[in-house]
Parts: sequence; C-alpha cells; structure tokens
Amino acid sequence: MFCQECGKRPATLHFTKIVNGEKTEFHICESCAREKGEGIPGTPNSFSIHSLLSGLLDFNSPSSAAPESTPHPVHCEECGLTYAQFSKIGRFGCSSCYSAFSDRLDPLLKRVHSSTTHSGKIPKRSGGQIQCKREIEQLRKDMHSYIEQEEFENAAELRDRIRELERKLAEL
Repeated sequence: MFCQECGKRPATLHFTKIVNGEKTEFHICESCAREKGEGIPGTPNSFSIHSLLSGLLDFNSPSSAAPESTPHPVHCEECGLTYAQFSKIGRFGCSSCYSAFSDRLDPLLKRVHSSTTHSGKIPKRSGGQIQCKREIEQLRKDMHSYIEQEEFENAAELRDRIRELERKLAEL
C-alpha cells in the first residue's frame, strides 16, 4: 500500500481517527506524517501511552483525592516517587506505588475502564468453571446486600441459586 498523501513511498503509518463518531483512516509514509505533524511512535515528537495517562491523571474533580499542594504530598515510601511525578511520567517507580496511590487510582480506573475490577476474557472451552465461580461470587455479594437491607426473601432466593450453581460446579 502506498502513501495516500504523496503516492510515492510505502505507507508505514496507519492512523484511525474517530471524531464525533466519524471514522477516518489514513495510510501515510513517515515523511508525509512529519509534514502533517502526526506523531510517529518511537520518535521524540510522538504521542505515547504515557502522554495519554498523564492527561487522564491530570483531572481535578470534587470526588478525587486532595491536590498535591497539601503540606504532605502523597509519595511512595519505597521509591520516593510523588503522585505529581507519577502523573507526569505515567508510570510507577516500583510495585509499592500501587499501594501508595491506591486512593487516587480508583477514580482513574473507573474513568478509563468503567470499573475498578479486572474481569478479563475467559476461554470458551475451559471457561465453564471460571464463569460459574464468578457468578457465585457476584450472587454472594448481592445476597449480602439483600441481608443488609433486610430483604430476606430475595436473599433466600439467591442462596438457593448459589447452592444450585455450586452443585453444577462440582459436576464440572
């Protein structure tokens, strides 16, 4: 495939832009991309995932944690990375950063993934047990919620469904 701009060189960059629900695809060479000002991955002026994360981290909503300007900025005890540094570079300094910034990560994860729990994909062949276990787990959460609300009839129905699924799980 040749560049859609110059028609001379092979297209090495393939962009898909979606603006207001309208999808546009570009297939261009590096030279034309530079001329158009598009970011080229791996080059100094490129747009990286770190830039994306930095943009997402730089939001101040009333529900988010206190800003970094407080007298005691949040930082990782292990590596010393501050939240402000993390929001600039878009990466953690060590595995302890997850714990250090956990209260600020939940709003970010909800914004990016619409959830704070990872569900992943389940293989169709061997996924029966996993799917069943997940359903049991969710039903237990719902059952406890009903118990807290003193809706014992609904909780009993879920209990029975859980027992049925546990029997089915034992057979798998």
